[in-house]
Amino acid sequence: MIIGEKVGVPAIGVALPDTPSGRVRAAVRRGGAVRRFDWPLIGSAVTLALIGALLVWSATRTRSALTGGDPQYFLKRHLLNLAVGGVLATVVSALDHKRLRAMTPVIYLFALLGLLAVLSPLGSTVNGARSWIELGAGFSIQPAEFAKVGVVMAVAMTLAARAPVRRAPDLLAPVFDARRGGDVPAGRQLAFALLATAVPVGFIALLPDLGTTMVIVLTVVGMVVVSGVRLRSMAALAALSAAGAGVIVKFHLLATHQVNRFAAFADPNLDPRGVGYNTLQARLAIGSGGVLGQGLFHGAQTNGRFVPEQQTDFVFTVAGEELGLVGGLLIIALFGVLLWRACAITRAATEPFPLLLAAGVLCWFTFQMFENIGMTLGIMPVAGIPLPFVSYGGSSMFANFIAVGLLENVRLRSTR
Repeated sequence: MIIGEKVGVPAIGVALPDTPSGRVRAAVRRGGAVRRFDWPLIGSAVTLALIGALLVWSATRTRSALTGGDPQYFLKRHLLNLAVGGVLATVVSALDHKRLRAMTPVIYLFALLGLLAVLSPLGSTVNGARSWIELGAGFSIQPAEFAKVGVVMAVAMTLAARAPVRRAPDLLAPVFDARRGGDVPAGRQLAFALLATAVPVGFIALLPDLGTTMVIVLTVVGMVVVSGVRLRSMAALAALSAAGAGVIVKFHLLATHQVNRFAAFADPNLDPRGVGYNTLQARLAIGSGGVLGQGLFHGAQTNGRFVPEQQTDFVFTVAGEELGLVGGLLIIALFGVLLWRACAITRAATEPFPLLLAAGVLCWFTFQMFENIGMTLGIMPVAGIPLPFVSYGGSSMFANFIAVGLLENVRLRSTR
């Protein structure tokens, strides 16, 4: 079936039961809406967050300088973030997808205003990045996390503005058929989508926040591929990306610490007491865990505070050291369930905007998970991004659960 195929709707505007909206309304009346939620998706996200609470607690309970003397400080905050994230996911999943689409420009605008606020005197600098806005009482927000949501929604709306894309399993067929036309985004839609991406990415690059920039760029690339643009458009996009990378290298637009991270990735033994310290200690922590780990709260590297930022960017090292290979594989398996369900929702979507929305969330979670775990294992450069749901951080947790709410929204209203 081709997405966007016309279905019968009476002139008075009442949706028939065999339309996506009609089926949802009928299910609600029968009390079946709750059963239609994707519970494996929700369960994997919540389980990851609960495992993260234990790992964050282990990494911070002895660090009185961070906790202010309360060993459970980060544990309680992480669980509070989880509860708020659950509320946000519920609210987003309850919105009609047409209303959600109408709200997209407003959400995107607020994301841009948040990034501008960070660049203003309201922003605060932590670890070389001006990424936070302090709210007082120990609370802060990181607008770059919410920018991911805004960009995914804006790009989905833009690419879906013209003609329908095809439903899986023919989803990627347009990529390999340059002769197709009429049912793929036009060059104008692609240009607008890239512009909608370039503006927030430009702001984020000024912070500087290389990790979030990489996540957003690769997420949009995935959405463009799924949208089915023609091969010549993909070739132009690849050429533009290569030219941009060349400009960055030629004019030394990366910060010194970012260049050093790439150098340490290329040569793991480079400056083990300096730029290579994070990666070296992360691998030592994970390697010392063995198969079953040293036991929760008993990790020597964790208790010795050798791994920096262990409650946020390097939280996977706590799992590797204290829960061992089994614990690390459990986390990866839970991500596998989450990504499988996101992929299933994407494949089942029957309209362009929800399909691209779900595809954007899928690409976002896939790359961010791979980058975070990869950098702790030394197979990816250190980019300073949290592990979704597991790492400590309110803004990250809220954005992640908003994304889960978007997936549930698509499942409830725009899938078979």
